Amino acid sequence: MSARNTETRLSRRALLTGGAAGLGVGAVLGVGGALGVSALGTAAPGGEERALSGFGGESLPCHGEHQAGIVTMPGAHIRYSAYALRPEVDADALRRMFRILTGDIEGLTSGRGPLADPEPELAARPSRLAITVGAGPGLVDRVSPALRPEWLAPLPAFDRDRLGAGFDGGELLLAVQADDPLPLAHAARMLDRDLASFAERLWVQQGFRQARGSEAEDTTMRNLMGQVDGTTNPSPEEEGFDSLVWLGPEAGWLAGGSAFVLRRIRMELDTWDTVDRPGRELSIGRRLSDGAPLTGGGERTPPDFEARNGLGLSVIPAAAHIRRARSEDPSERILRRAVNYDDGHEAGLLFGCYQRDPRSQFVPIQRRLDEADLLNTWITHTGSAVFAILPGFRAGGMLGETLFAG
Repeated sequence: MSARNTETRLSRRALLTGGAAGLGVGAVLGVGGALGVSALGTAAPGGEERALSGFGGESLPCHGEHQAGIVTMPGAHIRYSAYALRPEVDADALRRMFRILTGDIEGLTSGRGPLADPEPELAARPSRLAITVGAGPGLVDRVSPALRPEWLAPLPAFDRDRLGAGFDGGELLLAVQADDPLPLAHAARMLDRDLASFAERLWVQQGFRQARGSEAEDTTMRNLMGQVDGTTNPSPEEEGFDSLVWLGPEAGWLAGGSAFVLRRIRMELDTWDTVDRPGRELSIGRRLSDGAPLTGGGERTPPDFEARNGLGLSVIPAAAHIRRARSEDPSERILRRAVNYDDGHEAGLLFGCYQRDPRSQFVPIQRRLDEADLLNTWITHTGSAVFAILPGFRAGGMLGETLFAG
């Protein structure tokens, strides 16, 4: 093969990670306009972007104060991938990594394959693809340990946890979600290629909820136990939401980001199936049919924890899930983004939640559940991770740029 042909076949990774001899940062920034979407070469004649129509053609903007995929309507499918950084990766390498990710996120979420995508057709209908990126404690430490918030660390031990199954921790998180598993799988593979020179995949967890269009958009999802899951979630429209979820200026480089906790919860569905319907409803404190509390009303009706039955017993048992999860402290709330999983060997819930500080929001709730929750008979927490969700980024900017601002 001629030298000229060899040059034209230089891999995308070699060009962008510094693996090609003689290519410095300046050369990297010159490739495809710093990997902005203009480098993708898929605009329609005249410079106008292609119009994508119909179900599956919808795209979500990836720019803004916050990353997409947090308060946007959840996708029907999600894949969480955690990575361990390679030992030689330093702050400069991380900056290059985030620049590569930024360009490909911009392209993939807008329905255009990234540079050197061998199958760009798979990216053409993004189906509301959203890609959310988080940093683990080790990643922040590579830049500066002084930048790592105290909450960015493993959660305290809970008595009922059975961790160590290979779904714990991580230094980098990619949460890729869409309504169609095809663009999701393609995007995850392209991003995995991006990271090959920087990190090794540590674990992958994939989840799902009801397909979009199968129910009204404001319908609360059901978990695999048949329960309506997430009724009391705070809404972005309600007063005080920002103070629950988004980190403010006091967080420095993380302003506009959030703290994310992911828990893998295995469900013992075989034994759950042997429980009669009243027993199931008592364990959660809600009716299975519509998610209404056992004290009456509809799904959104506040439970009456003082209500007694004819025998003088609490209608909602003392160890019912909704009673144990309840708090009198209005700041002790979290934004849930749970999905089901079923890998053919086990099934359960991938419980993800966003908040400002897991120590004062998630941990107190989980401690109460760990101590006494009727559902504990049929669930086991087998995975746990905490990540700092990076702030959003503007067009022409870079994901994670505030981490390197100092």
